[in-house]
Amino acid sequence: MAEQELQNTLRQLSQTLKSKNYSSSVTLLSKAKVCLLKLNALIPTARTPEHHLLLARETLELGALISIRQNNGQSADAFTRYFQQLQPFYALPTSQLPREGSQQSKITGLYLLLLLSSSDYGGFHTMLETLEMARLSSGGSWGSGSGLEEDAFVQYPVRLEQALMEGSYDRVWQETKNNKVSGEEFSIFSGFLVRTIREEIASCSEKAYASVPVSNAKNLFFLESEGAVVNFATGRGWIVKDGRIYFPQQEQDLLANERDVLSTSGTVIENTLGYARELEMIV
Repeated sequence: MAEQELQNTLRQLSQTLKSKNYSSSVTLLSKAKVCLLKLNALIPTARTPEHHLLLARETLELGALISIRQNNGQSADAFTRYFQQLQPFYALPTSQLPREGSQQSKITGLYLLLLLSSSDYGGFHTMLETLEMARLSSGGSWGSGSGLEEDAFVQYPVRLEQALMEGSYDRVWQETKNNKVSGEEFSIFSGFLVRTIREEIASCSEKAYASVPVSNAKNLFFLESEGAVVNFATGRGWIVKDGRIYFPQQEQDLLANERDVLSTSGTVIENTLGYARELEMIV
C-alpha cells in the first residue's frame, strides 16, 4: 500500500518540478518521506529491497533539486541535507542499487559548485578525492558509468575552481554566462558563485581605490548594466556622484591618516620649540 502511494506521489513530484509548482512540492515531499519510513527505506540497509532503494533515491534526488529551485539559491541548507542523505545510497554497490536512472552526477556537480560558492576549497578537493576513490573502487567508472573526466556536471565546477585559483575571474564569468551545463539549478548556484566573487572584489576595491568610474565598475563587478552598478553601490553604502563611485571607508581612512600626520607634526613642532627655549636658557 505504502509502495503504491509512494510511486503515485513521485509522479506528482516530477510534475511539480516540470511545471514549477513548488508550493505543492513541500507537502508531496513530506508525504513521500512518510511512505519511505513505512517501508523502512529512508536509510538503506543490506535487507532493503532494490525497488525500495530506487524509490528512496528518486525521492531524495527530487527533493534536492526542488530545494534549490524553491528558494532560488537564497539558502542551500536544505540541498546540503538532501545531499548528505543521498550518500549512503550512492555508496551502495551496483549489484544492490543500479546506477541507471540516478541523478548522482548532477547532484554531485551541484554540491561541488556550492562548495566553491562558499569558498570551501578544502571541502571541494576532499570531495573530488572521495569521488576518485569511489571511481577506483567501482572498477574505473562512477555515476552513469563514465569517468570523472568525461562527466560534464563534475567538470564544470572543476573548470571554475581552476579559473579561481588562477585569479581569472573573467573566465569564471564567461563559464557561467555560456550555460555549458544545462539545468536551472546550475544557473542558480552559478549566480550564487558570481555574487560571492563580486563581494570579494568589492571589498578589495573599497580598500584599494578612493573612487572608480561607474562605466568601469560594470565590468569590474560583473554586472549587466550601469543601473545594476548603481543599485549594487547603494546597497553597500557607497556614494554615486557625477559618474563615479566613491568609497566612504577610503575617505575615512584618508582623513584618519591626515589627522595622524597633523598630530605628529604638532608634536615635532612642540619638541623643537622646547629645545630652542632650552638653548636660550643655556646661552
